[in-house]
Amino acid sequence: MANFDLNRLVRPNVAKLKPYSSARDEYKSEGEEMIFLDANENPFPSDVNRYPDPQQRNLKTELSNIKGIASENILLGNGSDEVLDLLFRVFCEPGKDNIITLPPTYGMYSVLAGINDIENREVLLDNNFQPKVSEILGKVDENSKIIFLCSPNNPTGNSFSEETVEEILQNFSGLVVIDEAYIDFSEKESWVQKLNNFPNLVIPQTLSKAYGLAGIRLGILYASEEIITILNRIKPPYNVNQLTQQRALEELKDQGKINLHVANILQERAGLFKALGETEIIEKIYESDANFILVKVDDADKRYRQLIEKGIVIRNRSSQPLCENTLRLTVGTELENKRLIQAFKELIS
Repeated sequence: MANFDLNRLVRPNVAKLKPYSSARDEYKSEGEEMIFLDANENPFPSDVNRYPDPQQRNLKTELSNIKGIASENILLGNGSDEVLDLLFRVFCEPGKDNIITLPPTYGMYSVLAGINDIENREVLLDNNFQPKVSEILGKVDENSKIIFLCSPNNPTGNSFSEETVEEILQNFSGLVVIDEAYIDFSEKESWVQKLNNFPNLVIPQTLSKAYGLAGIRLGILYASEEIITILNRIKPPYNVNQLTQQRALEELKDQGKINLHVANILQERAGLFKALGETEIIEKIYESDANFILVKVDDADKRYRQLIEKGIVIRNRSSQPLCENTLRLTVGTELENKRLIQAFKELIS
């Protein structure tokens, strides 16, 4: 947050951009019945013959009530990958600027950097999978625009310490993105509650994990109203379709069901920790604040193939830095987890 100046971060062409204004952007209902002849739509009702609300107002209102923050602090996108890509396109000048990522971490940060022609400066996590602050800040120069922190981290499952994250926020004049895709499975408090304390804080979340809505592709980004306003300049006008908005709204209104699902996943995760700890070929189980567990085995390539042969698909993360001979296991249903445990027990040294 040192010498943070949002205007300095925005690409000049974006700063001058006049955003596209759709028909629905210009209309707000006051409750009266309206005749819509403005957007060249098919007039015959089919539930989806009209364009969706480009600002997803009802959905943002529900999220605002759940999170306790204003709708103006929320941006919605076609999955988290779209909202992450918007950050690159608004704040990073191709061929000039750079970002900093902390492997092992979510692979799309690097992919999006490559797509947008942005240098990705990598600083490995330490052996406890925590950020090395001095090395991170040592990589920063005048063209460093974003530092990406994934917490809880993927694929390691652990959260970063609050003190470490705050030190980065306080000492970096660019944006600090804390990716909280797995925050609903953690006992730690979301950084969303601290948005007002840090103007350079940006927090992506998702409905794909705890809410079980991976198929509808809805990503969420929380940030200051100023940052959200700039991102809205370049987002596609109808980036979240009507069916996605409807289904998300239905699920958000049933927080009791979501809480029950999360509790079940956490219970199953605890059971997996215990059972896998008694498995011969597993050498280490890493602590997890997510809905998956990273385990170190004797031979990850071999065990991955053997599990595939038993009809169980997991992820081999051995190609990631600091993750030699590791497998990432998603917490499944009780029956799926029992099958996984039995399969591991059948694999002998």
